[in-house]
Amino acid sequence: MHVHRNAKTTPKGRALIVQRVDADGWTVRATARAFGVSERTVHKWRARYRVGGFGALVDRRSVPRRVPGRTPAAREAAILALRRQRLSGVAIAHRLRVPRSTVGAVLRRLGVGRLQALGRPAAVQRYERARAGELVHVDIKSLGRIQGIGHRIHGDRRGRIRGVGWEHVHVCVDDASRVAYVEVLPTLQLDDAVGFLERAVAWFAHHGVRIERVMTDNGSAYLSRAWSACCTRLGLRHVRTRPYTPRTNGKAERFIQTLLREWAYVRPSQTSARRRRALRPWLRYYNARRPHMSLNGQPPLSRFSQVAA
Repeated sequence: MHVHRNAKTTPKGRALIVQRVDADGWTVRATARAFGVSERTVHKWRARYRVGGFGALVDRRSVPRRVPGRTPAAREAAILALRRQRLSGVAIAHRLRVPRSTVGAVLRRLGVGRLQALGRPAAVQRYERARAGELVHVDIKSLGRIQGIGHRIHGDRRGRIRGVGWEHVHVCVDDASRVAYVEVLPTLQLDDAVGFLERAVAWFAHHGVRIERVMTDNGSAYLSRAWSACCTRLGLRHVRTRPYTPRTNGKAERFIQTLLREWAYVRPSQTSARRRRALRPWLRYYNARRPHMSLNGQPPLSRFSQVAA
């Protein structure tokens, strides 16, 4: 219990007030004068003691009993689920599209405002498919369009150009080999998502690999009937990640980090078109030449012959 620094009494002093009146026979006025408090305060602590004993003499919480604007329980549960994945408050706010202040208030109220409160992170469970094409991971990363050098390079946010829009990087990563197929498309909507899947399947088939399963998150495009029909037509089994569990699609998430670090943000680009033109050469380098730590330093394409059916 934290007693206010200007408080005249503590729980022990309040118990002594009750004792002076109820056991020692002091008057309320004399007791109030001796302890330097009002008669009303003496009556208050006597009434609380009669109801709850010594435990009722501690300070009560100042939180109101009813808060009409409180965050709904379902939203709090979603925030807590993401926090247990050790996401930051900013990341949770972005994912759920709620104010950062709301996320911060909920995390503090639930006692998980600091990551240390969650204890040690859960052990990572790694897996790898045996055959190329047995499972591919599909995901989307949105990037702001470019009109001139931005604040990432010159550091001056006052010159930011707003309202330029977005372009969306669709990625498809093979689980067994880490071979990747990537396109930058105008939207993340159904038509672009389905078209990307069809072209990805054709690209892998051109390299002698037949895709069997495709894993996605629970985005609206991936939950549509058209996406399901496309998977059926291509002979694919669609696997979705668990809600609020991005690590299930971890190979795509990790590849996107590499993509941003080594392609999107590696050098300044004056326009989005120039950035897009740099994608294909980098992707050829990634698949055919770049050493991959999880493949014992071999490039992804070297695994096609090793793990293909």
